[in-house]
Amino acid sequence: QVPLVESGGGLVQPGGSLRLSCAVSGRTFGSMGWFRQAPGKEREFVAAIIWSSGSPVYADSVKGRFTISRDNAKNTMYLQMKSLKPEDTAVYYCAGTQGIYQLMNSRAYDYWGQGTQVTVSS
Repeated sequence: QVPLVESGGGLVQPGGSLRLSCAVSGRTFGSMGWFRQAPGKEREFVAAIIWSSGSPVYADSVKGRFTISRDNAKNTMYLQMKSLKPEDTAVYYCAGTQGIYQLMNSRAYDYWGQGTQVTVSS
């Protein structure tokens, strides 16, 4: 059973909004994060959240535009994305780790979802 399943990706015009979801099943995590990978580029950190406190961490490129959150009752993490730009186009992955440190480093995460495509284009 895949413990992390993303949803909510799609095609949106520049300036538009999308909300990504990451449903967690079968386990709990100390922290979770969102990463993205555009064609020909390395996977990069987007945002992370410490599950117990809800404390967020953001990449500079998305601060003020993206909001990460979690719903304990639904065991689901979200990424609300606003003011989307063409450079936000990528496959977005959610990830989970037992720890709460180095959350901007993809190697800190043990579990990954399958990814969901976000395309920002007019």
